[in-house]
Amino acid sequence: MAGHGAEEHPHGADRLCEAGDRVYSRAVRRGRVARRDAGPVPCLLELALLHPDPDDMDWLVPTSPQEVMTRLLRGMYDEVSASQRRVGSAVAAFEWYAGLGRQVQPAPSAGEGSAIRVLDGLARIQAAMDEATQACTTEVLTVQPGGIRREAELSEGLHRALTLRGRGVRMRDLYTHVARHGQGLLNYLELMGDAVEARTLDEVIDRLILFDRTVAFIPANTDRTMALELRHPAIVEYLVTVFERLWRLAIPLTAPLPDTGIEGISHREQSIAALLAEGHQDAVIAERLGISVRTCRAHIARLSETLGAASRTQLGVRIAQVGLDGPPRPTASPTLSVPGQESRTVR
Repeated sequence: MAGHGAEEHPHGADRLCEAGDRVYSRAVRRGRVARRDAGPVPCLLELALLHPDPDDMDWLVPTSPQEVMTRLLRGMYDEVSASQRRVGSAVAAFEWYAGLGRQVQPAPSAGEGSAIRVLDGLARIQAAMDEATQACTTEVLTVQPGGIRREAELSEGLHRALTLRGRGVRMRDLYTHVARHGQGLLNYLELMGDAVEARTLDEVIDRLILFDRTVAFIPANTDRTMALELRHPAIVEYLVTVFERLWRLAIPLTAPLPDTGIEGISHREQSIAALLAEGHQDAVIAERLGISVRTCRAHIARLSETLGAASRTQLGVRIAQVGLDGPPRPTASPTLSVPGQESRTVR
C-alpha cells in the first residue's frame, strides 16, 4: 500500500493532491471518514493525516491540523539546520585549502606580475607597456598587422621606441607588404636608424609585442580596448618561436619584393589568389592583407581579367591551374598556358 501511494501521490502534507485535500477536509469537518472513502487516497494514511478509529476500525479519524503544522515546521527546521551545518562545513574546508595555498605559494615581488593579466582599457594597457619599456634592457620584437600605418598609430608608441633606442635596445618589427607604401613608416624607421630592423610578409598574425623575451602583450578583443599581459615562460617562449619563424620567412624592408613569376600578376594579387583558393571571403582577405575591401575587390577583378575567368568559380579553377593557390614555386622558366589567354612566362 505504501509503495503504491508513493507512486500515485508524490507529495507531502503541505501540498495535498486534489482528492486527498477533499477527503481530509471532510474528515476534519465531520471528525471522521469511512475507511472505504479514503481508499483512493492512501497518501493520507502514509502521511499520518488519518489514522484508524480505535472504537471502530471501519472509520478513520484525522490528525489535528495544528499537530500536522507543528510536525511540518519541525521537519523544515531540521532541514534548514542541516543545510546550515553543510554550508559551515564547506566554508571551513575550503578556507583550510585556501590557507594551504597561501603557505605554499610565495607572494610575487614588487616588480613581478601574475602569469596572465587582463588589462581593461587603453590607459591600463599604456601604463603596463610603459612599465615593460622601463624594465627592458636588450630586445623588443613586434608584429604590426594591418596596412599602411597611420601617423597617430606610429606616434602612439614613439616615446617608448625613443626611450628604448636611448638605452641601446634592439628592435625588430614585422609588417605586411602593404605597409611599405606608407610614408609615415618610412619616416619612423629613418628616425630610429639602426635601432630598428623591419621586414614584411603577405600577412602576419595579430598584434604582438615582446620585451626581453620575458613579457608579451597581445589583444584580448577585436577593438583592442583590452589586452593580455603574458609572463608565463612557456607561453612567452612559444610566441618568440612564432615570431622567429615569421621573421625568417619575411623580406627585409630595404629589399624589393620578389616577382610572382607570372607576367601580369602582382605580388599582392598572388597573395589574394592564395587566400581565395583557401575559400576566404573578400572582407577576410582584406583584413588579413591590411587593405580595404574595395581595393581587394579591384585586385580580384584584375586577377580575373588576367586569368580569363568569367566567374568566381572559374577564377578558383584558373588559380589552381597556374599554381597561384600556394606559395611561389621556383622554376627554371617554363611556359604556363592559361586557358583562354596567351601563354604566360614564369621567370
